[in-house]
Amino acid sequence: MDALFDRHQPTLAAALTAAQERGYWSAYPEIPSGKIYGESARDDGLASYSARLGRHFELPGHPATTQVGAEVSPFGPTLGITYPAADAGTLIAASQAAGSAWAAASVKTRVGICLEILARLNRLSFEMAHAVMHTTGQAFAMAFQAGGPHAQDRGLEAVAYAFAEMTRTPTKAVWNKPQGKGDAIILEKHWRVVPRGISLVIGCQTFPTWNSYPGLFASLSTGNTVIVKPHPGAILPLAITVSVIRQVLGEEGFAADIALLAADAPGAEITRDLVENDAVSIVDYTGSSSFGEWVRKHAGSAQVYTEETGVNSVVIAATDDFAGMCANIAFSLSLYSGQMCTAPQNIYVPKNGIETNEGHKSFDDVATEIVAAIDDLLGDPARAASVCGAIANAATVKRVEAARSLGVIIRDSAPIAAVEARTATPLILAVDAEQTDAHEEERFGPIAFIVGVTDATAGIAQAAWLARQKGAITAALYDVHDGRIEAAVDAFAAAGVNLSINLTGGIFVNQSAAFSDFHVTGANPAGNASLTDTAFVANRFRTVMWRRPKTA
Repeated sequence: MDALFDRHQPTLAAALTAAQERGYWSAYPEIPSGKIYGESARDDGLASYSARLGRHFELPGHPATTQVGAEVSPFGPTLGITYPAADAGTLIAASQAAGSAWAAASVKTRVGICLEILARLNRLSFEMAHAVMHTTGQAFAMAFQAGGPHAQDRGLEAVAYAFAEMTRTPTKAVWNKPQGKGDAIILEKHWRVVPRGISLVIGCQTFPTWNSYPGLFASLSTGNTVIVKPHPGAILPLAITVSVIRQVLGEEGFAADIALLAADAPGAEITRDLVENDAVSIVDYTGSSSFGEWVRKHAGSAQVYTEETGVNSVVIAATDDFAGMCANIAFSLSLYSGQMCTAPQNIYVPKNGIETNEGHKSFDDVATEIVAAIDDLLGDPARAASVCGAIANAATVKRVEAARSLGVIIRDSAPIAAVEARTATPLILAVDAEQTDAHEEERFGPIAFIVGVTDATAGIAQAAWLARQKGAITAALYDVHDGRIEAAVDAFAAAGVNLSINLTGGIFVNQSAAFSDFHVTGANPAGNASLTDTAFVANRFRTVMWRRPKTA
């Protein structure tokens, strides 16, 4: 039963080393190249995706009492795919029935199966890219990377952490306690990993695989059954994932219902029914803080791991590369039209300006040059489409329209010319921190505020305060003064937010690398968990002992 573990052990060993050393490493290549994935991989992936359109998605043996499916691509077409669907009680019962054999399997068996699943998902990365692209609005290159290899890396990272924690305690030991002149007390002791039970993974529309894989694979590898609840607008990527999981489980002699898809329809979601069911022992949730609060209140005794909304900030104090700074911020604001939990929203700039390698720049100069950098980046419609992608949800477009009244418009949002999709370029507003708090609420999507503050120290203080109050996943600082940088590091650490300093090249505050960056800290309202650390995996199982006197 450990053949898969042996096959993939080199990958696991490398992942464990990478997680320990925190340097760059990736198991799954992020470049959509035929030289890596096969010369026909791109065409085969498109053909596989296209073949699913307008048809029923087959999940052999999956519980179903009806069919659902209402996905519409942000690029226009209706997918027309239907999925097997059942009520919460039916899914819970099927999950419970499948659980005992999976819980009893060895650590190596479960981990080996998870590693095989990830390897197969990697081979489907081109198909997954189209599935992600047409449910989220990500441009193809981003959908390939974030929906495929980067998500797979995050899944592997969770498996590696889970393996390390499950094998930290030996399976058996001899306990020998001397008793002076009397006979020693000798016991044989045995330890067993016991999973919690049913794990519910609640996916989001914008990053259905990247945000779901850590919890999914952490729970699966630790012996829990998994019910995957996709967003109704982005079912396909997680349906493909569940299909692969069920296939590998069946091949290895396990019940396919260890992994279930909880597909539902907009307006008739079964999420609440699943969360409130006492049989659910683990909940992984990505989404708004309002529903996250509901999940935490109604999940009963289940272990809840959340990534929620927050307000990410950039503080500009000074820079020795003004043009590079503006270009970097412009890309960060434009990437996937700001529909990333890591995207910056607020840019704090001293009202009396900053010192740069190009001399003193006023507040207006800074704002003007950031806008100019955005316009330069998005000036070519083809490039703009590849950077911005499309808007996943029509509500985001309405949010942009409503935001126009919140400040002085210094760059208006507009559709991308000649692109047949729901698109919107960044809306940039100027506000004074002493006169409004409009920027202190999350405005998800291509909306950003350039916020005037009294000085850089005030900007740092306000950004850190906002992270503590409303949550933040990322923060960025541009500065050349070591003392102020050190103070900012302390301030943002105390606020529980990861800080990037002086990014001007090909790395952006939005990006989070598996095996190196902890995504979310769990230390502010943006989430109570971190992808992926020991705390994210260790409480998905318990270690239970049995002992007896050792016979001679």
